[in-house]
Amino acid sequence: MSNSSLKELAYREQDGLEIALLWDPRSDDVCVDVVDERGDSFLRIPVAARFALDAFRHPYAYVRADESSGERSTQAARTE
Repeated sequence: MSNSSLKELAYREQDGLEIALLWDPRSDDVCVDVVDERGDSFLRIPVAARFALDAFRHPYAYVRADESSGERSTQAARTE
């Protein structure tokens, strides 16, 4: 999913979180980006198109738990 081709479909801010629902028209992929200003972190959560609105409303429900460690896993990066 290329950042330059992403289209923002929805956006909201709440309690230090910025949440964006994004769609890539080239690949037809959908993701939810979550920027946590409090924890200075960023998550990109790929989701199936049929779950896009639900993932936008409840993004942390779509972050998979790693069964071996119990930690949440997704495409995560710390912001500098």
